[in-house]
Amino acid sequence: MENQEPIYDAKALGLPKMLILGLQHMFAMFGATILVPILVNLYFEGEGLSIQVTLICAGLGTLFFHLCSKLQVPAFLGSSFAFPGGFQTVAKLDTGIFSGMSMGEKLPYACGGIVVAGLLYLVLALIIKLLGVKRVMKYLPPVVTGPMIICIGLSLAPSAISNASTNWLLALIALLTIIIFNIWGKGMFKIIPILMGVVISYAAALVFHALGMTNPDGSAILDFSNVASAGLIGLPPFQLCKFNLTAVLVMAPIALATMMEHIGDMSAISATVGKNFIEAPGLHRTLIGDGIATALAALFGGPANTTYGENTGVLELSRVYDPGVIRIAAVYAVILSFIPKMAELHELNSQKRK
Repeated sequence: MENQEPIYDAKALGLPKMLILGLQHMFAMFGATILVPILVNLYFEGEGLSIQVTLICAGLGTLFFHLCSKLQVPAFLGSSFAFPGGFQTVAKLDTGIFSGMSMGEKLPYACGGIVVAGLLYLVLALIIKLLGVKRVMKYLPPVVTGPMIICIGLSLAPSAISNASTNWLLALIALLTIIIFNIWGKGMFKIIPILMGVVISYAAALVFHALGMTNPDGSAILDFSNVASAGLIGLPPFQLCKFNLTAVLVMAPIALATMMEHIGDMSAISATVGKNFIEAPGLHRTLIGDGIATALAALFGGPANTTYGENTGVLELSRVYDPGVIRIAAVYAVILSFIPKMAELHELNSQKRK
């Protein structure tokens, strides 16, 4: 019989270890979640989405999703990468009411389109509830939803390569650390390989910086000059969305792709955990949670949310499936959203990659 890795009970591990596992999930989603506002800011010439707003929307959106799914589904909702193309299109609009608008004035209209996109989830949820999930899933098999996830994932490849190329040595240290701890780690270290990858690669960056080493382009490996001047605590800069038919027609149809992505992710999480979440608590519930979380995020100037494959990967690596650990990560995201220094740190890094 094939030997399988044990499944760990998070509550048996104790609260301190659960907090560490939640930190690992937070780091797993963090890079991709804040990359969306970084990319959108490039399209909107620095007047785009806020990292602080993005983080609080991800955290609160995840908690709301868990409520809608009866606290059963171990999924994290981070920024969707299906929508940056729509943001870019809205940023280029220069006719009608958009004529003469600054980039910052166009952004709320893009968010208004995402609100409508999020509400479209409710339409599909209602159809599934009325017709039954088994009947609907006949028309949405893995051969349909799988390629959608692949396409969205492949669209991120250039960003991943760009980030890693900033310093390939540090990128390889992080990758090798994760592999080593996942295969040969013992005890608690075996179930936190991603967190160890972050900690050890950052420690290496500190050592390289102290030795006077630089990135291949000559820039400093670490630079906290702008971070020092940023506030320690501050409210996220929320802004209300606005609605325009043109912007809605640009952004809302993207929901067709993200709904397929959602179904595929629910199937993947179900397969990873060994429970059929599409049947119970039900696909209609997870769609409602994802859709309303997306609509509420955009209502206050945040990006669309989506279930994150990164955190599904953490579930597989750690073998800890307790949704409570994901909720701890969501609380961490909310806390970080009130720390402007974190936003300034990543804004600085994004400027270095331009």
